[in-house]
Amino acid sequence: MNKRAVGSEYEALAVAYMEQQGMRILERNYRCKQGEIDIVAKESQYLLFVEVKYRKNLSSGHPAEAVTPAKQQRIYQTARYYLYEHHLSENTPVRFDVAAILGQEIQYIRNAF
Repeated sequence: MNKRAVGSEYEALAVAYMEQQGMRILERNYRCKQGEIDIVAKESQYLLFVEVKYRKNLSSGHPAEAVTPAKQQRIYQTARYYLYEHHLSENTPVRFDVAAILGQEIQYIRNAF
C-alpha cells in the first residue's frame, strides 16, 4: 500500500473518532497553494484544523513529534487561506489539533500548537 492510501486509512480512523466525540467534519484533505490540512471540522464555536500523523511503532518517534515548527507554520498559513476563501473573519475562533495514531491507538491532542 502506498503512503497516500495508508494516510487515507488513518485519516478515516481519525474522522470516525472525531465524529464519536461530537465534532462535525467539514472537509478532508483541504488543499491550496499554501499547503494541505488533513481535516477541517467544527466543535462548538471552534473551527478545527487537524493534522493526522501515523506511526506503526515508536522506532521513528512519536507521531506527534512529526508536526514540526515548519509544518505548524504551513498549517497556519493554509488555515488563514481557508478563512479567506470561505469568507470567514480572522477573528473566527480556531484551534489546531493533532490526531496522533500509534498502531491502532489514537491520541487526540487539542490545542496542540
